[in-house]
Amino acid sequence: MHRHNWRMYVGLSLRNPRKTGTPAPPRLGEFLVGMAARLAPFALLLTAACLAQNALQPRTVSWREAQDQFRANNLELLAGKVTIDEARADETTAFLRPNPNLTLGWDQLTPFHSDPYQPVAQSYLFWSLDYLHERQHKRELRLASAQKQTAITAQAQVDLERNLMFNLRDAFVRVMQAKAVASLAKENLDYYDKVLAINKDRFNAGAIARVDFDRLELQRVQYESDLATAQVNVRTAKIDLQALLRDKTPVDQFDVADKFDFQEPLTTIEELRAFARDNRPDLRQAALALEKARTDHQLAVANGSTDPTFGIDFAHQPKPLNSYMGFSINFPLRIFDKNQGEKLHTQLDIGRNERLRDAADVAVVHDVDSAYATLQGAIAILRPYRSKYLKQADNVRTTIAFSYEHGAASLLDFLDAQSQYRSTQLSYLNMIGACLSAANQVNFAVGSEVIR
Repeated sequence: MHRHNWRMYVGLSLRNPRKTGTPAPPRLGEFLVGMAARLAPFALLLTAACLAQNALQPRTVSWREAQDQFRANNLELLAGKVTIDEARADETTAFLRPNPNLTLGWDQLTPFHSDPYQPVAQSYLFWSLDYLHERQHKRELRLASAQKQTAITAQAQVDLERNLMFNLRDAFVRVMQAKAVASLAKENLDYYDKVLAINKDRFNAGAIARVDFDRLELQRVQYESDLATAQVNVRTAKIDLQALLRDKTPVDQFDVADKFDFQEPLTTIEELRAFARDNRPDLRQAALALEKARTDHQLAVANGSTDPTFGIDFAHQPKPLNSYMGFSINFPLRIFDKNQGEKLHTQLDIGRNERLRDAADVAVVHDVDSAYATLQGAIAILRPYRSKYLKQADNVRTTIAFSYEHGAASLLDFLDAQSQYRSTQLSYLNMIGACLSAANQVNFAVGSEVIR
């Protein structure tokens, strides 16, 4: 009987309660306000829980996403793009024609004429227009030189990106390596805690001496120290990477997504050399500088030629001449200055840029060979770890641990097996990091990401 039919109350709420003689049912607005007041705390709690869940979700960045973010935020790269735009603006200036010259005048004034005094009686107005005509394709050569300078600037921007991407990849690899080392340290600590639990039962049962159990517990400090150091290294590596990315995400909510592993490349040294000669931006820049030097020499020769100035003039004089017009051509006599110094300078500059291009080619081959040798050396060390050492270390640890738990091995043998396993696993991770760093060096030497 205490349950109310709210639908009926809603319908009756429009009636006048004084006519019915019964208590007035609750109005719809009052009901909704009451329900909202009751549900408000639950809504706040739900919103807070959603916000907390979103805040705890880490921001994971892959290598491709890191590259895109770096290109979008790096100030040096953004400034370099402005330099390219400035070079294109210089192309417009280089291809401009000379401006014509307009001369307006009022001539034959006689301010000192006194008989009769008519200072402007014989005066007349005139104007002239002249234009310098450039011969020997000077405008076209200036434009070609400016365009080659733009291409050089663009290759310099690519080379800047190549250097910065090398630093970014190195920081990214260090984060992945630090995470792998921290995961290994956590795994070793968890495994050792299980060993301690087993040996504590043995100690309570009187199977091992007190001093042996204490030595086991003291060895745990090493694993705790490894984990603490690895966690600090992870945090530091993330901070360095975020500084390069200009990422303001809290360090605890920032992470990288790529797998820490290395696969041997199938590319040969000959392919890398050929690829580097085609893609290294500094080598392209040296080749473009040589082409620009040759164009500049052609421009210097053209600037030594004579450019005529064509002119036309009009005037109106008093009688008997009245209006007249005239034409003129002005030829500078290039007797002494034939642009000899600039011709010699640009000719010498061609030889200098030829040597710089050859030096850049030698440097490219040297960089590729050196980086490839480093990579092959790191791979040669990594191979036996994958094929033999990791499995041997795990077998030794498992066998010695079983033997020690059954009294067939000494405590010293057990601790030594644990140390060997730990050092082998850590060396393996360091070898992967060394291979990834060497691959990064190869990509840097080649000028493109050929090894991932």
